[in-house]
Amino acid sequence: MRVLAIVLSGMSLLMSILLLVRLTFPWGFYVLAFKLAAGALSPFWVLAGVAGAVMGWMARAPWTIPMGMVGAGMMTWYVWRCARGHTGFEDAFGAGWDDRIPPGQTEHMTQRRWTPYLRMKASPEPTVERDVVYGTVSGTERQLLCDVWRPANGNVSGLVVIYLHGGAWYYMDKGQLGGAFFRHLAAQGHTVVDVGYRLCPEVDMKAMIGDVKRAVAWTKADASRYGVDPDRIVLAGASSGGHLALLAGYAPQHPDLTPADMRDVDLSVCGVVSYYGPTDMEAEYRHASQQRLVGRPPLSSDPDTPTNVGPADWRMDALLGGWPEDASDAYELASPVTHVSPGCPPTLLIQGDRDLITPVDATCELHAKLVEAGVPAVNVVFPWTDHAFDVLLPQVSPPAQSALYDVDRFLALLTNSEEL
Repeated sequence: MRVLAIVLSGMSLLMSILLLVRLTFPWGFYVLAFKLAAGALSPFWVLAGVAGAVMGWMARAPWTIPMGMVGAGMMTWYVWRCARGHTGFEDAFGAGWDDRIPPGQTEHMTQRRWTPYLRMKASPEPTVERDVVYGTVSGTERQLLCDVWRPANGNVSGLVVIYLHGGAWYYMDKGQLGGAFFRHLAAQGHTVVDVGYRLCPEVDMKAMIGDVKRAVAWTKADASRYGVDPDRIVLAGASSGGHLALLAGYAPQHPDLTPADMRDVDLSVCGVVSYYGPTDMEAEYRHASQQRLVGRPPLSSDPDTPTNVGPADWRMDALLGGWPEDASDAYELASPVTHVSPGCPPTLLIQGDRDLITPVDATCELHAKLVEAGVPAVNVVFPWTDHAFDVLLPQVSPPAQSALYDVDRFLALLTNSEEL
């Protein structure tokens, strides 16, 4: 029992201390998975700390008692802070904002910010159309593909969520993450378009954002086929996908960020949801310690040529045409904060204050500029929480559940707004 008491108390304390640590590149990337486990399993570490302290008392190992109780106490505070409510929606949408959500729509929404285990309300399985062509690369036969998640039984809210996956602009693809999230949104009547876009180094930022805008144009053109409203399209994404969602949403007609054949097409959206998406590319360069990569050989744009880019060594020079000192205009153009105006769509920003990859100060600066411009914007910052917090065990994770609670209500407001 003494050994078990030491293990439980020690792990509870160790994991709580790990939450406090602010990771940095490059070594921090390899510790990130352990930190995500610390946050996602925080309720378990509370129980482990208490159990370790009790067992230590029974086994006459008194040093395990303070270890376990401190660990349990810190983790209890973390769960409480993540699950605590905020005034972001009231500040952005006014008093009584929740009265604008019809009671019937709340049936499949999360009812609390956190429960010990989140059980989604049973609903019919959505219809999924895989590998739907939403565009073709100009001058080639290369097809751009998406997956469309449609609500079951024609229970369509009219709102479409175009989702852009994360992966540091270099990795991942549609269909690799998000299935449970998409099912949850479809249960509320929302249609989800999970977009596959071209990645770096095959293409740069301008071509990438062009793919996103083609997805917007295709969704608007095929709105009647899916029974949705072309004026109720929300761009959403995580990490690099969040950045692309913000940039496409804030600069829909910018000539330098729009393919020539789409400059007369309506590419506006009614809202943006960003999970820890970069908002200022020069700040991102500094925060992710990209300086250590300056001087390395250029990357080939040939998709068949190995890039030797590890997951901790993704590079912004290939993405933006150089480093900040010689491509400052490109960094400014690719920064969503640069494009803030009163015409920006309502925005939900979600991030942890210990984010390894995306600087939270830049996200807060974007939120401040949106508020100053009169744009309804909600900024949710979770304490002691790192990048990709929603990926690991979202069924038990306090920040993941709390973020989903806010997403549900943000989309419901956009679905029922008469001002769009």
